[in-house]
Amino acid sequence: MGIFSRFADIINSNISALLDKAEDPEKMVRLIIQEMEDTLVEVRSTSAKVLAEKKEIIRRIAKVQEQVHDWESKAELALSKDREDLAKAALVEKQKANDLAQTLAAELVVVEEHILRLKEEVNLLQEKLADAKARQKTIIMRKQTASSRLEVKKQLDSSKIDNAMSKFEQYERRVEGLESQVDAYDLGNKNPLDDEFAALEAEDSVNAELEALKAKMKDSKAKSKAK
Repeated sequence: MGIFSRFADIINSNISALLDKAEDPEKMVRLIIQEMEDTLVEVRSTSAKVLAEKKEIIRRIAKVQEQVHDWESKAELALSKDREDLAKAALVEKQKANDLAQTLAAELVVVEEHILRLKEEVNLLQEKLADAKARQKTIIMRKQTASSRLEVKKQLDSSKIDNAMSKFEQYERRVEGLESQVDAYDLGNKNPLDDEFAALEAEDSVNAELEALKAKMKDSKAKSKAK
């Protein structure tokens, strides 16, 4: 299984757990970044082990190649001494060393391919991690903005406003009622002396109007006699 395939499984499982708990996006983003960082550390650790394995294979290949040269030298020595049997035995050992060297060389190719893939995956993971961290700030800001807008929407809910205005009108009517009570109290406690003076003022007005009417009628009679 590839690193990113396993990483995806880890992320998906954790996201599912978060969704079950109804966690917010900010926490989910932090979790994803944490998982990516942990995976990057793990991949680098694996890369270090593979590099160490490569060095060990190279060391073994060098040692086996020395054995190949050594057995070849021994075979030549045996032939120079007319010991063909020893020369054959030395060549058999040389062949074994050659076979081992080829096997190690094949392992080295596999390890180098593994290292190359790890390097590519590390680079890709680093790019994804940098991108995730850059987008994290935007996501957090968008989440905070959305939360603030939602709170404003809740505060401006029409039913709440209507309810508040209804209460406001009730309080206003209560104040008007209190004011009416004050006015009624003032009317009920009006000074009688004020009423007497008001009556006198009204009587004077009536008398004045009466005298004017008499004068008018007198003047009208005088004019009639003159004719």
